Amino acid sequence: MSEGTPHASSTANAPLRGMGAAALGLLHGHLELLGIELQEQKAASLRQLLCAGVALVFGLLLLFALSVLVLLLCWDSYRLEAIAALCLFHGLGCLLALWRLLASLRRQTSPFSATLEELARDREQLLP
Repeated sequence: MSEGTPHASSTANAPLRGMGAAALGLLHGHLELLGIELQEQKAASLRQLLCAGVALVFGLLLLFALSVLVLLLCWDSYRLEAIAALCLFHGLGCLLALWRLLASLRRQTSPFSATLEELARDREQLLP
């Protein structure tokens, strides 16, 4: 009789073990997807940051060189007007860049949208 009792309890626990194994399998798949998305997001962010930094450096060098050229060309007759025009141009450029940055940040999607969608599908399938 003592041999029958452990066998009966293991048979009763079989559905629980199956559910636990299924839950662990789902969790494992979601964690793998999350890890892949995290690596992709990190690599894309690093590339974007590097390109933005290089573009910023060369853009500032160009802007400085053009500003000096305009000032040298207008130095004798329109010195103050050229300085005021350059300040206005640089200020408008700064405002335009900030406006585009804010618009881009508002449009940005969630970085882990695929993982969240997969979790929502699983929740729908598991809940009645």
